[in-house]
Amino acid sequence: MSDLAPADGLGPWQQFLCRACGLIYDEGEGDPDSGLPPGTRFADIPEDWACPICGVTKADFEPYRRRAPVAPMPISVGPQRRPGVVIVGGGISGWSVAEAIRAEDARVPITLVSACDGGLYHKPELSVALGRGLNPEALRRETGDAAAARLGLRLMADTVAVGLSLERHSLRTTRGTLAYTHLVLAHGARPALPACLDPALCWRVNDLAAWSALHAELARGPRTVAVIGAGMVGCELAEDLARAGHAVTLVGAGSLPLPDLLPEPAGRRLLTGLEGLGVRYRGNSLVSGLSRTPDGLTTLALADGTRLSAATVIAATGLATPSRLVRGAGLAFDRGIVVDPASLRTSGPDIFALGDCISLDGQPCRFIEPVARQAAVIAHAILGREHAGYVHAAPVIRLKTRSAPIALHGAPVAGAPWHVVEDSEHRLAMEQRQGGAVTAWLAA
Repeated sequence: MSDLAPADGLGPWQQFLCRACGLIYDEGEGDPDSGLPPGTRFADIPEDWACPICGVTKADFEPYRRRAPVAPMPISVGPQRRPGVVIVGGGISGWSVAEAIRAEDARVPITLVSACDGGLYHKPELSVALGRGLNPEALRRETGDAAAARLGLRLMADTVAVGLSLERHSLRTTRGTLAYTHLVLAHGARPALPACLDPALCWRVNDLAAWSALHAELARGPRTVAVIGAGMVGCELAEDLARAGHAVTLVGAGSLPLPDLLPEPAGRRLLTGLEGLGVRYRGNSLVSGLSRTPDGLTTLALADGTRLSAATVIAATGLATPSRLVRGAGLAFDRGIVVDPASLRTSGPDIFALGDCISLDGQPCRFIEPVARQAAVIAHAILGREHAGYVHAAPVIRLKTRSAPIALHGAPVAGAPWHVVEDSEHRLAMEQRQGGAVTAWLAA
């Protein structure tokens, strides 16, 4: 929140949550890069203003009320002396649970186990940062140590959870074993790399550390880049790389990008927008292997027998939830950690999960927007306080491609027909109907 005190007589500064990417607009801070100075009330924002991360308009924001945290008690950074809440995961989900608990209770011991340094950043920014000229320092909002001190918790950075005992209520890590009263699994998902792609020859961009290393390579000057996978992340990265001055080839399995999500007219608009930025699309193409050439380039062997070469190769081939820890402990797993849809409890006693690593009715929950609500439900349950429970609603899916912005609302059904409502030079609107009612719609 801004230190600037409201002087308009309208009460405290308010915050508003982007339902597409989870960005929080703070009236006190404004959005100076978009021409909104600090102190700009949400009601005074022009209707055509766009979220600086994903591009949705203000109509896709909703009020967000973050409770003021209770001042935490001083903690010891030495060995854990009594059980408390243990959180596995130093990303948005893990820190959101810590914030939600501290908003209610200052005394409960919290230990956060993070495989990385635990620094706080807004993950959706990774796929638009190059074109905006951002560097790792600009993306990092707070160091893990600073956040741990602010929240009064113990941070175990660069630590991996390797074993879980439900009977003993203990978590084994690479830095020793932790006893817990409640355990929260928030370790996210990892890039799913096909066996034909040599991990030593391609980048996977799923966290700030990987993005920072890629940024260092690309900072040496314009390069030829091949992006494998024409899903949401692949398309966003392809546009971002092109805006940053690189020569990009996007390799997709379908004749158009995002064939499993977008109807053909929307896919054509997306392709036209990407090609307008100089992105070359290789459709109906599957990569069968990677190899290094003597001059340092990487060659992509395609299933049709053709080849292409690039200085940098990025794989955007989907995500998978790590299962070894939870399966080893006997927790229910179905494409993610199975949780109760209302309480987010796993099949193990006193264990909760949220974010990218969970499965709701057999479907992975790969969205940022619900995380804050999920964290609040878990915090209340851990502290024994009443809560109405989590109610999952399909968030807005917004493709962060400014060349062809596309917003998808509702619950689209794969394979169901789409109907064109409007198709003009400047706008495409389509909808799906089930039983006479509109169940999904998109605008491009």
